Amino acid sequence: MPAISLRLPDDVEANLKAEAQLEGKSQSEIARLAITEYLARRERERFMAEMVAEVRTAYADPEIRREALAIAEEFDAADGALDRLIAEERAAGIDPDEKWWE
Repeated sequence: MPAISLRLPDDVEANLKAEAQLEGKSQSEIARLAITEYLARRERERFMAEMVAEVRTAYADPEIRREALAIAEEFDAADGALDRLIAEERAAGIDPDEKWWE
């Protein structure tokens, strides 16, 4: 496994050392985990940004928008599933009208 060297501000190094002691892990293990989690989060963020861009592009196309609305209406007409989903989201504290992609 290759080694890297990095400089940390004194307070970050102290927090890293304290966390490593609390967890019973080495500072390297904590740093590896933090870097791994950061890289995974950034990958998810990029993926979501790409999805949002695709959705915006598709939603701007009137034909795709009509088709999507027709599918949604069919889904809801089948058994009220959309209304139940919206009610479940509201019960969970999620605002279904919030535009999370903006």
